[in-house]
Amino acid sequence: MCTSGFELRANDSINSVADLKGKRVGVWAVNDHPHVLLSLMANYVGLDPAHDIQWIQGASPMQGFIDGKVDAFLAFTTEFRKLRAEKIGHTIVSNAVDRPWSQYFCCMVAGSTDYVNKYPLATKRVLRAILKSADLCASNPTLAAQELVDRGFLPSYDDALITLQETPHDRWRDYDSEDSVRFYALRMQETGMINSSPQQIIANGTDFRFLEGLKRELKT
Repeated sequence: MCTSGFELRANDSINSVADLKGKRVGVWAVNDHPHVLLSLMANYVGLDPAHDIQWIQGASPMQGFIDGKVDAFLAFTTEFRKLRAEKIGHTIVSNAVDRPWSQYFCCMVAGSTDYVNKYPLATKRVLRAILKSADLCASNPTLAAQELVDRGFLPSYDDALITLQETPHDRWRDYDSEDSVRFYALRMQETGMINSSPQQIIANGTDFRFLEGLKRELKT
């Protein structure tokens, strides 16, 4: 479970999400995570993401931004170290600190219904390991950053450390998972991405018993 990690970086012609109207926005691919999340953000402020934004697909939205081929892009915080150091563009929104996005999980753990029902103990063990790893990232980011580099997940120790220090991994105890699903399901329904209501999704596609049990077990 994650509570942050994405930022919208833009040039000087953009000062808010609403300013994306008519602008070129770089994404890896349509319907990929950044495109979906930014579409929800745009719709939330009254834009029609399908018609008001010019989506530019490419392997490196950040390079397109540096080259002036796009006006903004949404990406992981780890990508912004170079831009910050060279003072290229500015951050418009971060789901780590800006409401309402900072009030909800942006990512969740999912499992197949058959597996969860057949192997509840294994499911709980997997989730326990993930949450204990999150606690380690929060309590000892230097060790966690070195592990990320040593195991080949990130090439730069400095980038890994900055990401861990800026991500509140230990706040998984504080967020309301059901409310997060409700919030994003409603946003997706409003944009036409899904037809099911938030109530249907929560009733048919969630099971927070494991998380609630681990919250009690893994108290700080």
